[in-house]
Amino acid sequence: MMTILAKQPALGSQFDEKSVHTVTEEAKKVALNGEFSLQKESSHNGFTAPEINSFGHSFRDYDAESERQKGVEEFYRLQHINQTYDFVKKMREHYQKLDKAEMSIWECCELLNQVVDESDPDLDEPQIQHLLQSAEAIRKDYPNEDWLHLTALIHDLGKILLLPQFGELSQWAVVGDTFPVGCAFDEANIHHKYFKDNPDFKNPAYNTKEGVYTKGCGLNNVMMSWGHDDYMYLVTNSITLYMMYNNLVALHKEGAYAHLMNDEDRENLKWLHVFNKYDLYSKSKVLVDVEKVKPYYQSLIEKYFPAKLKW
Repeated sequence: MMTILAKQPALGSQFDEKSVHTVTEEAKKVALNGEFSLQKESSHNGFTAPEINSFGHSFRDYDAESERQKGVEEFYRLQHINQTYDFVKKMREHYQKLDKAEMSIWECCELLNQVVDESDPDLDEPQIQHLLQSAEAIRKDYPNEDWLHLTALIHDLGKILLLPQFGELSQWAVVGDTFPVGCAFDEANIHHKYFKDNPDFKNPAYNTKEGVYTKGCGLNNVMMSWGHDDYMYLVTNSITLYMMYNNLVALHKEGAYAHLMNDEDRENLKWLHVFNKYDLYSKSKVLVDVEKVKPYYQSLIEKYFPAKLKW
């Protein structure tokens, strides 16, 4: 069996023994078999992925000619220029204080009604719909793995950083594909051309393959571009691979940065591939009835989390 432990030793624990999630051997066997490929009405273990997104384009098509796509490219231009090693250190130091709010997981979900992700080429609905669409898709295929349903529900909650109460950060400092800082920017990253204007691009301390890291150091020792994933790691320190690395698309699609991975990363990456198909390809204009599913997800929150968390 594979066990994923939620803990927060450096910041003061917000969790107890309820935070231990056990993945059944049956689910693990299902998860580790095969690869998900995006084809017209293709189905894998029950989940059906449409060929086109809610805008009528192929999923994650960053070259489609539309106003939406132009905005997405401008987002990545700003992100690639501004996400430096020093910027990430500054953000981590500021937000690890967890002094912005105290609230429940569901209260945070409801805050996402105010958030639209400008980096997303596939959906422009409030983010609570994305959370529930991905969670419901996983729930259908893995009905007995409630921890996985909960993972989908909470994986993007860090996007509250866009709201005034949490700093009202710019979109480029909250959302989008992530990448390591402190080493060379791999060409597999979306819109790589804009990295040339990042101060770290020509810094000899940061522009080599390993940079400030060592080969096989493990992704938990690598600083990623700052955003909602890193923030949720600070808040929960749980199920970290799904939240911190689900947006590290250059790694799980192109194999970039694999030289920094250790054995534990490679094992967990198999589960990350499973999670990503639901995260990326469940986005739809068919909305989830929030009030209908709310009691189920509230029961999961009560099972695995304290009534209130520090944010």
